[in-house]
Amino acid sequence: MNWLLKREFALIIGACGIVAAAPNTNAPTFSKDVAPIMEAHCQSCHRPGETAPFSLLSYKEARPWAASIKEAVQLRKMPPWYADPHYGHFRNDRTLEQKDVDTIVAWVNAGAPEGNPKDLPKPVAFVDGWNIGKPDMAITMPAKFDVPASGTIEYQYILVPLNLTEDKWVQMAEVRPGNRALVHHVIAFIRPPGSKWMADAQPGVPYVPKKGGEEGENEFLVGYAPGLPPGILPAGRGKLLKAGSDIILQMHYTANGKPGTDQTTVGFVWAKEPVKERVYTIAATTNKFAIPPGDPNYEVDSAFEFGGEAHVFSLIPHMHLRGKDFLFKAVYPTGESQVLLSVPHYDFNWQLEYEPQQDIIMPKGSRIECVAHYDNSPNNPNNPDATKEVHYGDQSWEEMMFGFFNVAIDVDKDLRSIMPERKPKPKPGD
Repeated sequence: MNWLLKREFALIIGACGIVAAAPNTNAPTFSKDVAPIMEAHCQSCHRPGETAPFSLLSYKEARPWAASIKEAVQLRKMPPWYADPHYGHFRNDRTLEQKDVDTIVAWVNAGAPEGNPKDLPKPVAFVDGWNIGKPDMAITMPAKFDVPASGTIEYQYILVPLNLTEDKWVQMAEVRPGNRALVHHVIAFIRPPGSKWMADAQPGVPYVPKKGGEEGENEFLVGYAPGLPPGILPAGRGKLLKAGSDIILQMHYTANGKPGTDQTTVGFVWAKEPVKERVYTIAATTNKFAIPPGDPNYEVDSAFEFGGEAHVFSLIPHMHLRGKDFLFKAVYPTGESQVLLSVPHYDFNWQLEYEPQQDIIMPKGSRIECVAHYDNSPNNPNNPDATKEVHYGDQSWEEMMFGFFNVAIDVDKDLRSIMPERKPKPKPGD
């Protein structure tokens, strides 16, 4: 876990002791009242091998954290959810209902009693090591990567051949870092057969691309970052792995003062029903910005115009440590517009995905417009250096501006059918 996330939990925890309270026979108990809330809202992260720093699978594990849990839910820090409720409704909203907050608070105030273990709900049947269930196929980096104790580590790209002899539709995919303390993020890209992208990369050998990037066809399959869920698509939708495709892993490692190794794994679950819509991950993005030193509210915008109809069904804002807020807006050919998502308090430690309850239908000529603000002032406690002008870059102390979104289109179409139309260059004298 990175140091910012550790510090966040340290701030939440404060003093963990609870003043002894007189028994209250009407008070909520862990077994009967709190455990169901933990199962529904907490345990997907708070269990061994996951993002959260401690487990909440049992009373014994939860009891020492009772005071910090109370504070976290009262302040709405946990579960993490940053969408402004005034804009849009989301099917994966993690926000606790007030009655659940009240139950946890009352439980802690009563001394955090265990209750009768016979009242415990049936445990969730987590598949060890996976949130997508047992994968139909899993690939692992062929060799461990050595991460030094200090210094800047350039993005490493690892080619992993799939050796598929037939096309496969992926309905679920998940990245499992081998060492979460050192892995900042992972992106698994599909390199389709015939692509020249990273043609010099050798299977299993860490590769650093030439400056300026390398051209060639590739597609975002699934990513990992703290808080980002696995890629789980509804029945009838999928991402295509063509026969002969490879996976290229983009690995971002961050030194933490101790040397270590990583060997990341990616798992796939194939679609069991006929796929009717193909899914792509694209973005409204820009790298044309320079954030002035000390600026507390620097604005950057980006846009993507659809060259054909598509259905947008999830939104993922991405910035780095100076990220302050992020907004997605749909602008239609009629001139009408609507805010799809507003994140007024962006948190780099939790890279969340927001799934609207209904698909957003984007006709040809519609635009996704994104507006982000950055706090490069000394008042930003996460700011690496308020005296520096900040530009686009891979490392966390640089900045990015990506408004990622997932789209679904008819299965017989490809990404080019929805890309912006190229406008002819004006001729001399026009």
